[in-house]
Amino acid sequence: MYKFNLFDKISLLLVIIGAINWGLLGLFNLNLVGTIFGEPANFISRLIYILIGVTGAYLIFLLLRIKKHSRA
Repeated sequence: MYKFNLFDKISLLLVIIGAINWGLLGLFNLNLVGTIFGEPANFISRLIYILIGVTGAYLIFLLLRIKKHSRA
């Protein structure tokens, strides 16, 4: 069984935040990250969006690692 490290857990949390933000944006036209950290996108908001994007890409590799680990 694959054991999640701290970076894996933080990545999952950030992607969940991103998914909730997209859901709120689609349902209610509410950009939660923009509302909390400033609209239009300031440096902090942009940094959060970049982190969510990078961690989303990282999770693709995490899924491949878990799949490879489960075969062994």
